[in-house]
Amino acid sequence: MALGGQSLLAQASEQDNSKGFVADSQWSLFNRVLYDRRDYRHGALSNGARNAYKPRSERSDLAEEAAYGLMGDFSSGFTTGTVGLGLDAHVYVGRELDSGGGRAGKARLLAIDNEGHPKREFSRGGVAAKVRVSSTELRYGEQRVKTPIFSSSDSRLLPETATGWFLSSRELPKTTLYAGRFNESTDRNANSHDRGFVVNYSNGRQGDRYELVGIRNSALDGLTASLFSGNYEDSWRQHYLGVFYTLPLNQQQQLTFDLNLYRTQDTGKALSGEIDNTSWSLLTTYHFNAHSVGLGYQKIDGGTPFDYVTRGAIFLSNAVALSDFNGPGEASWLARYDLNMAGLGVPGLSFSALYVRGSGIDGTKMDPAGGYSWLGYGKDGRHWERDLQAKYVVQSGPARNLAITLRHAVHRGNKAQAELDADQVRLAIEYPLGG
Repeated sequence: MALGGQSLLAQASEQDNSKGFVADSQWSLFNRVLYDRRDYRHGALSNGARNAYKPRSERSDLAEEAAYGLMGDFSSGFTTGTVGLGLDAHVYVGRELDSGGGRAGKARLLAIDNEGHPKREFSRGGVAAKVRVSSTELRYGEQRVKTPIFSSSDSRLLPETATGWFLSSRELPKTTLYAGRFNESTDRNANSHDRGFVVNYSNGRQGDRYELVGIRNSALDGLTASLFSGNYEDSWRQHYLGVFYTLPLNQQQQLTFDLNLYRTQDTGKALSGEIDNTSWSLLTTYHFNAHSVGLGYQKIDGGTPFDYVTRGAIFLSNAVALSDFNGPGEASWLARYDLNMAGLGVPGLSFSALYVRGSGIDGTKMDPAGGYSWLGYGKDGRHWERDLQAKYVVQSGPARNLAITLRHAVHRGNKAQAELDADQVRLAIEYPLGG
C-alpha cells in the first residue's frame, strides 16, 4: 500500500532512529530585550483602559514597559528500545528594566503584584515527561503547544505554557494526528500556575479543562489541510478547518492561498453565555522575487466576538498587532506588503507594512447576561489599523542570529467597537544560544 508516493511498510519509525536519552538531547538559551510603549488616545483614561489593578484616579493613558527575558530549555532524547522515555524542562526568568505602577499592565511584559506595581523580577519553570512508541509521542506536564485552537503564544517577553497531556502521531506519511487534554494555561507574564485558563475576551466563569483532537495532512503537492475540534468545558465547543495552498507560477513567482475557518457554539453550562459564531478569513499572496503582496478578507458571523483560549490560538489572517478585528458581525479587509532584502543583496534585512479596515460591528444581539457584554459593543462599529515593521538578523560572526525588530502600529476606531485608540512603538532584541 502506498500513500503520497511512500510505502507505509517501508517507513522507518522515529523511535527506530533514537540514539539515546543523552545523545539526542538539546539545550538552548534565548535572550530577549523588549520595549513596548502604547500611547492611548481620545478618552482611554476615562474608559478605565489603563492598569486595572490600580484605582481609576491612578491609571495612565501611557503603557510603557521594558524588560529582559531569559528562556532556558532542555529537551532530552528518547531511550532506545521499543518504548522510548524522555524528559523536557524549562526555566523562564523576566526582569524589569523600566516601568511603573501607572504604566504597567496593558503590554503584559511584566508580572504585576496585588497593588498594581510591576515586579522587579519573576520566574517560572516546569517539566514534561515524554514517551514514544514507533512515531507516536505522548507528553505529560507543562509544555508549549502549537495548534489552531489551543496554542502557546510567544509574542511578549516570555512564552505561554500549558499543563496537561498532548499526543502527536506521525505513523502515516505526511500526516500528523493530535489529541490533548489540559487543565490550565499560563499567561506570558504570569509567575504562577494556578490561574486557570487564559481566555481573551470573555469574563465569564471558567471551565476546568480543555480537550482537543486534530489532523494535519500534506500528502498533495503544495497543499496542507488541517482539521481540529476542541471543547472548553462548560463554555464552548470549537471546530477549525485550515487550508494552505501554494501555486508555483515560475521560478521567481508563486501564489499562496491561506484559508482559516472557525465554528464556535456554547456547550454545557454555557459559562460565557450564548455563543453561535462562524469566523473565517482568506489571505491571497503574490510572491515575486524579493516582494510579496497580500490581500485578505475576514468575516465574523454571530452576536459575539470570536474568542479563543490561550493567546496564540487565532489563525485568522486579520488578527494583527493591536486588534484581532473579531467583533460581532465584523467584516474586514487587509492589504500587506513584505520585502525580503536578501533578494536585493542585503541578507537578513526585511520590511513589512499592512493596513486593515473593519466595519459592520453589531453588539446589539449579544446575550446581556453573557461574558461579552462588558466589552461595550454598539451598532455600526468600525476601526482601522496600520502596522510598519523592520527586522534585521545578523548573518555571521560572533553575533550570528542576533535579531533586531522595530514595529510602529496605529489603531483608530469609533465608540461602537471595543478596541482602544493607540499608537505603539515596539523594539525587540533577541539572541539565541544552543547546544
